[in-house]
Amino acid sequence: MKKRTKIILLAVMVVLLGVTGYLNVVLNSSVKEPVPTQATTMSYFASYRQDREDRREQAILYYKAIAESPSSSKDAVDGANKAREALIARMDTELMVEGLIKGIGFNDCVITMSSKNINVLVDSKVLTEDEVVKIVDVVQEFLGTELKYIKVIPVE
Repeated sequence: MKKRTKIILLAVMVVLLGVTGYLNVVLNSSVKEPVPTQATTMSYFASYRQDREDRREQAILYYKAIAESPSSSKDAVDGANKAREALIARMDTELMVEGLIKGIGFNDCVITMSSKNINVLVDSKVLTEDEVVKIVDVVQEFLGTELKYIKVIPVE
């Protein structure tokens, strides 16, 4: 190849590189950041469920580690297995009752249970007396909890 052809080829490549860089800057600066929408933001209920699931997953792994550890006593293994089974049963119960409350006509709800108290957080601005009665009926029927230990809380 002649020297003149090499210089022309090199000059064309430099010009193309410059044009590519210019177009890259211009096109990337015109792209706007996506605006978060309702679908991408995590609701209170989804956030609570995720936190609850993460904590329970850690607890189940903890119980499993105790049960599988060669240094654990038989009592510790039995206790860990019973605690894990109780936690799984509680998770199933909460899921079932939450589903039944959603079936009443609410968009979302979360149940928190302690040894005595049950809190039902419902996706609603306000609750009518009839709605509260329906929720309490479901909780009492499936959990056998006295009325004085049930709280129904509307959450926007």
